[in-house]
Amino acid sequence: DFADREGLRYDVIHSHYWLSGVAAEALSKAWGGTPIVQMFHTLGHMKNQIARDPSERASQSRLDGETQVVRIADRIIAPTPAEVEQLVRLYGAAREKIVVAPPGVDLAHFHPIPQLQAKQMIGIPPQRKNILFAGRIEPLKGIDTLLEAIALLKERRIADLSETCVTIIGGNPWADTLDEEMERLQRMSLELGLDDLVAFAGARDQNILPYYYAAAEMVVMPSHYESFGMVALEAMAMGTPVIASEVGGLAYVVCDGYNGFLVPRRDAQALAHRIADLLNDRLLRERLSRNAVHYARDYDWAIIAERIAAVYEETLAHHPARA
Repeated sequence: DFADREGLRYDVIHSHYWLSGVAAEALSKAWGGTPIVQMFHTLGHMKNQIARDPSERASQSRLDGETQVVRIADRIIAPTPAEVEQLVRLYGAAREKIVVAPPGVDLAHFHPIPQLQAKQMIGIPPQRKNILFAGRIEPLKGIDTLLEAIALLKERRIADLSETCVTIIGGNPWADTLDEEMERLQRMSLELGLDDLVAFAGARDQNILPYYYAAAEMVVMPSHYESFGMVALEAMAMGTPVIASEVGGLAYVVCDGYNGFLVPRRDAQALAHRIADLLNDRLLRERLSRNAVHYARDYDWAIIAERIAAVYEETLAHHPARA
């Protein structure tokens, strides 16, 4: 209705996530076959492979919707080669219509800030080392593995935690009725004796988030599945090394030993040792930090936008002209 009222004619529909892809099919038909470029960001079948509880599984309607969108989309953008293979294997996608183009990062917003300045901004004492998690509070993010790793560090004393804190950004830890996963994690933190180390900081605005990245010695992403891993890229743009599970897009964004470290998912011991490496070695942190900033430059939105625009042009070139 809006397009008709305003006299607009769209050349391409770029839909994100599966439900927008379903809507895109209806719009394409209404507009006489406007081509569809689709990016899923997460895949239901991949979530189901790592789900530990029925409540974590993607619905059948989502799986059916994704399968239909894969079939009707003119082009599909995958953030990594890993997702290309997942789309082909799990959804029967035609390989020739999939293009690899990662998301970008706004380097005007995410760029190195002096760590002491960042700590002062968010109220962390200058001598305190900060381990940061940022993301949604849900089981597939593996925050329980991070808590187990911190408990191992404390128990085995393989790193000095006397001036260390763990900040978990996401969710609402002060809600009258806590989200089930938030409640589980807070209870787990208490049971592991980490209440003096771990702070559940809740969601943070995008304007203040860069200071949290810059104030941290490392960002930890112990996810069980990530299609890409924007948090990792944002942290690197700030010059903060990333320790991540070797899964999905994280295995491509994090270059082990260059801009961070990769560990097996759900392996608290391996994660604990990599956290200790960064806590104990300032020169290592500085080297990974420099590399991370250099690496993130290739993901500048100015560069990525050109790649996305090229996908639009290529899609239109292979699509029959509309009357």
